[in-house]
Formats: sequence, structure tokens, C-alpha cells
Amino acid sequence: MTDINKTILQSLGSGLVGACALTVLHETARQFIPDAPRADILGMRAIKKVMESADQEPPADDELHGWALGGDVVSNALYYSLIGLAKPENAVLTGAALGLAAGVGAVALPGPMGLGTAPSSRTTATAAMTIGWYLVGGLATAGVYALLKRR
Repeated sequence: MTDINKTILQSLGSGLVGACALTVLHETARQFIPDAPRADILGMRAIKKVMESADQEPPADDELHGWALGGDVVSNALYYSLIGLAKPENAVLTGAALGLAAGVGAVALPGPMGLGTAPSSRTTATAAMTIGWYLVGGLATAGVYALLKRR
């Protein structure tokens, strides 16, 4: 396997771990914390919006929820896999920057995109958790990437 192929696999794998950590955190916290961010609702709204603009009938909410979670994992894994552009010694800083940027985007962008603001920023605590949890995803990505690059 060439070095570039190995780096791509390490980046994608690390990004997948970060994305899964983020999704598990979101899905677990929403069961117990009233002000927890609802990335699942944002995903469901985005899918509905795209499908309706294409004159397609969105699936029922239960199925749509699964689509949203799958879409979150895939899109966040690809985003977090940008860690591979960093030097291994800068993995933690890069993971933190990726996480913070994603978290700020998750708070700031849904409103202008027509998805509503409540799921990610209805309260100050919700907005802080949103940013913090994307940071956790970025740091999980960085930890796995640094570990894989040492091997």
C-alpha cells in the first residue's frame, strides 16, 4: 500500500470515529438533557427540504430519522477526515480547529439555511453544547489519527 493510500485510509477511519463519537453523544444526550442540541432534527429538516424541492415525498419521520443519522455520520466523517491534511504532530490542534469550526457552523448556519435555530441554539446552553460536542468529535478524530500515524 502506498503512503498516500495509507494516509487516506487513516484519515477516513479517524474521521469516522470522530463522527460516530459525535452522533452517539448527540443521540445519548438528547434522551437525558432537555436543552441538548438536536442535530437529528436539523438533518431531518434538511432532507425534507431537498426532497420537497425535487417534488419527492419525504419518508415518515421514523425512517427520516435514520436517514438523518446516517447522513450526519457520513458528512461528519468526510469533514473530520480533513485531519489527514495536517502533520501528525499537529493533529490535536487541527482536530480542535475542525471541531470548533463545525460547532460554530452548526450554531450559525441553520437559520440562514431555512432550517430553524432552535435545534442547535435555542438556549445559550444548547449553543455551548453544540460547539462543545463538535469539538469532542474533532478531538476524537485527532486522537485516533495521531495513534494511527504512530504505527
